[in-house]
Amino acid sequence: MVPSDGPENSEPRPDPGPESRRLGEVARVFLKLGALGFGGPAAHVAMMRHEVVDRRAWVGEQEFLDALGVTGVIPGPGSTQMAIYLARRRAGWPGLVVGGACFVLPAMTIVLALAWAYVEYGATTIGRGLLYGVTPVVIGIVADAVVRLGRSAIRSVRLAVLAGLVVVGWFTGAPVLLLLLGAGVVEVAATHLAGWRDRGASAIAFLAASTGARRAHFHGVSLADVFLEFLKLGAVVFGSGYVLVAYLQHDLVDHLHWITPQQLVDAVAAGQVTPGPVFTTATFVGYLVAGFWGGVVATIAIFLPSFLLVAAFGWIVPHLRRWTWSAAALDGVGAAAVALMAGVTWDLGGTAIVDALTAALAVASFVLMWRWRPNLLWIVLAGAVVGVVHALG
Repeated sequence: MVPSDGPENSEPRPDPGPESRRLGEVARVFLKLGALGFGGPAAHVAMMRHEVVDRRAWVGEQEFLDALGVTGVIPGPGSTQMAIYLARRRAGWPGLVVGGACFVLPAMTIVLALAWAYVEYGATTIGRGLLYGVTPVVIGIVADAVVRLGRSAIRSVRLAVLAGLVVVGWFTGAPVLLLLLGAGVVEVAATHLAGWRDRGASAIAFLAASTGARRAHFHGVSLADVFLEFLKLGAVVFGSGYVLVAYLQHDLVDHLHWITPQQLVDAVAAGQVTPGPVFTTATFVGYLVAGFWGGVVATIAIFLPSFLLVAAFGWIVPHLRRWTWSAAALDGVGAAAVALMAGVTWDLGGTAIVDALTAALAVASFVLMWRWRPNLLWIVLAGAVVGVVHALG
């Protein structure tokens, strides 16, 4: 039996106190993080570390890092899974449910309101102006994330080649999950087997050439359709919330035709302008295809696997990086995830960047993020103002 606290997690923690008090503390902390967590997964993780390691000592530094590694292995939104895991460590099974729900709830509420406004007013002059200015800013923000993650994930020539082949696979229509898992398998083989160059290149070239099975198109979208689609996405999306965009493009735009490319860009913009997990992009999409309850159902479905996976595999946190094969798999999947982000950024950029002004907005947002790392909200608001002025001018 694996102990709940390994030697890496032996740092003393204060007496947790009565269960009701711990549960209330979890609710307060993660409501706050969910309401103020602008900036995407990296910002969420930094804020969580400050709250639960530095300020409250719920877990030690090493356990926090181990949990961060595991959330990169299992599918689903990493920062949400971190919230679920940390809440579970503080307040047990009730904490797992309360902490995760409190982290998601603020963003879901805001995105539902934005989706309603988009449906009601998106075709107005001001609505068009907002989207005109915000969407290229989002492209710049995502491009910054791709570059930064790429510097961490692609640390060798082999991983660079692997990432390049995954990009080819994306543009030739290969299934996203196959590319991600294939990259992980190839990196494990490359680490442990002789002759890895030939094997790795051949395996990924095969993946890149694969087009996968085409799914049937839906002519009407029911709540059951929404639930099953987003439950599947929540169960198979590895990597950050930006990787989700690749799946949404693949499933909902290209195959099911539930939404248009422009609506996908607008949904990503809604996920960026709001605090909390980027996966609440699903809330916006659910609202577009099936109204208010579609947004609620999509949110529940896409986050449900994260609750179940963290509950099932949280015990592995102190151990995963000890094994050479699992560390190699992490490296391969990470490189593939960055490659997919690059591919989908290119696709979305073709929709959002339509003239010199939108190109300038995308470049300016990228430079601002790269050089100064300001609060995301201010960059998005600046894009919105530019867009409205342009529409009214």
